[in-house]
Amino acid sequence: MKTLFIIPAFNEELNIRGVIEDIRGHVQGAAILVINDGSADATGNIAKDLGVTVISLPYNLGIGAAMQTGYHYAHMQGYDIAVQFDGDGQHRADQLDQLLEPLERGEADIVIGSRFLTKGMYKAEVARLVAIRMLSRIISSLVGQKITDPTSGLRAVNRRAMHLFCRCYPDDYPEPESLVLLHKAGFRIAEAPVHMEKRLLGNSSITLLRGVYYMVKVVLAVLVDMIKEVPRR
Repeated sequence: MKTLFIIPAFNEELNIRGVIEDIRGHVQGAAILVINDGSADATGNIAKDLGVTVISLPYNLGIGAAMQTGYHYAHMQGYDIAVQFDGDGQHRADQLDQLLEPLERGEADIVIGSRFLTKGMYKAEVARLVAIRMLSRIISSLVGQKITDPTSGLRAVNRRAMHLFCRCYPDDYPEPESLVLLHKAGFRIAEAPVHMEKRLLGNSSITLLRGVYYMVKVVLAVLVDMIKEVPRR
């Protein structure tokens, strides 16, 4: 199936080359789109030099706007599957088969790469793990099925889900919020076990204080999503 890899990237000049080369090393002839989300460094230039398609946003709009831009491009260009693959080096291209196979078999509309379906393989700070588990319980109760990794940025969607995301995609907390929107619209959600790494180089923007703030706001956001009108597929 015709597949596009969308890499949202903000100031990832230290990692973007390795991410692109990893995908190319595991997917022959991979179609790659980098959404350069207002980076102040050489992220966009490095990606262009590597010969991938780059869309540079005029300033930093955030992950939601970056991914929706990518979904619009994928849908307009006739792709069957769009894969979100983050630009910080945490995702591994050798795990892509687990995401793509359920979509290719028509078993799901979105497949999330979960770090927690393979017990003990992902190491993170205790505060981060507690926050993810709390959010997992909330999202699972809202969508009526167990979701172990609602914040995972490694995910693949089919053309139907792409079409929905072109019309309606969350701005602030797209990973967990999009699951609620998909559930409300009647789409099928699945998870697949994957291994992930810590970011390759540079620093994450998530601190402990920001993590707590994130948790409070994302819970409020998904509760609001439950009462929003969502376009049907």
